[in-house]
Amino acid sequence: MTIRILPAVGDPDAARAVAALLGQLPDAEPAPAVADSTALLNALAGAAGPSVATQPPDGGAPAGPAAAVQALPEVVLVHERIGPVPALELIREVALRFPAVGVVLITADAGPALFSAAMDAGARGIVGLPLAYDELAARVQAAAQWAAGVRVHLGGNPDAQPAPTGTLVTVTGAKGGVGTTVTAVQLALAARAAGRRVALVDLDLQSGDIGSYLDVQFRRSVVDLAGIQDLSARVLQDAVHAHHTGLGLLLAPEEGERGEEVDDRAARQIVTALRSRYDVVVADCGSQMQSANAAAVELADVALLVTTPDVVCVRAAKRQVRLWDRLRIRKAEDTTTVVNRFTRHTEIQPSLVAKATGTQVARTLVPAAFKELQPCVDAGRMQDLDARSTVRAALWELAGELGLAGAPAVRPGRGGHRTRPMLTGRKRKALTTGAAPASGTLQGPPPGPAPGAGTGPAGRFGPRTGGPGPYDQAGPYEEG
Repeated sequence: MTIRILPAVGDPDAARAVAALLGQLPDAEPAPAVADSTALLNALAGAAGPSVATQPPDGGAPAGPAAAVQALPEVVLVHERIGPVPALELIREVALRFPAVGVVLITADAGPALFSAAMDAGARGIVGLPLAYDELAARVQAAAQWAAGVRVHLGGNPDAQPAPTGTLVTVTGAKGGVGTTVTAVQLALAARAAGRRVALVDLDLQSGDIGSYLDVQFRRSVVDLAGIQDLSARVLQDAVHAHHTGLGLLLAPEEGERGEEVDDRAARQIVTALRSRYDVVVADCGSQMQSANAAAVELADVALLVTTPDVVCVRAAKRQVRLWDRLRIRKAEDTTTVVNRFTRHTEIQPSLVAKATGTQVARTLVPAAFKELQPCVDAGRMQDLDARSTVRAALWELAGELGLAGAPAVRPGRGGHRTRPMLTGRKRKALTTGAAPASGTLQGPPPGPAPGAGTGPAGRFGPRTGGPGPYDQAGPYEEG
């Protein structure tokens, strides 16, 4: 979103300083500064059109808001030394006549008394002097987001959104060791491969391992953002590691005890800041519920619960769902369970998992193939997992099912039995068909035009008893 900014600064030195900093803001379109209050009101009235220009500043709603707000700047900066109208009076008049404009006051006195008076007048923030880039950027972006939300309700730009909001996906394990981190990493990689801007945040604050899985050593972590009130774009950029895969990584702290510094308020603020800058935010929440990852699960657009198809893990998943329900974090029907390490010999089927937990179960089942994962896990390079891996294919298909990537891809090896490899890894040999002799013992070469015509499966292994056998092409095929 392009932020149009109109500064109203009477002091020439301050005007030059403001213009220099505004020129560094991303996606900012600053206008030339106006020197006094009259010029500011005339510029706003001219941009809004004659319907607003003729309105008295009595607090009445502007006529024709849909057409009036289109050309107005999102943010107006008012210097404390503006004249002839005092700064607070000017802010009040702008807020009454142009309610879709966010006003920010620039002042040397940023004390609580002036802050309260500015908020009462209708300002959306205060920037202290001397000017600092981070503070100015945070106030301008906050005012611009507020103005965008107001314009949506006024109808000035129906296609605009109140604030850029990405999709938040949380991945939680029913218990430790069920594959939560692998699932989170592969979902993030799948979304990135689809062209999305993706952030992968580790909210398993005591034992997070995303850095180990992606071979990353970075001194910043999520704890560094916990004590900051206003997360500006530059502060967030300093804490997020830009991985060579294109992912933005916000890692867990090296010292697990520091995870207690991230409370639910900090987690909400961090997640909101990430969603404003990325299309998809994937959060690895581990298996232990704390206030930080509980807040993330509550805010999530998609909450995944990873389990394996065994009795102990399904019971743990049921306890987790009940815990979320008791604490009013999330309802069971709003949770999606992912069944990991599924095999064709598994007795606990997805329908039973859904019945036991009361959750939805993802259609995509992740197979048990740790041998495919082990080299990448040991090397700490999960991004190098072979594209032919059945685990990778299933998790990327899951990303498509959740809407994080494109349409679900066709998983390799899902055709008939003739296209599937054997579990032993050996290729099947082509079998020739022939008539079975009456006796189970071959007495020399049988008569016929070609030698070996009677060496079919029945002749070599004896007569079939009890119906078709495993090599009967007319009957069902069974592996094993």
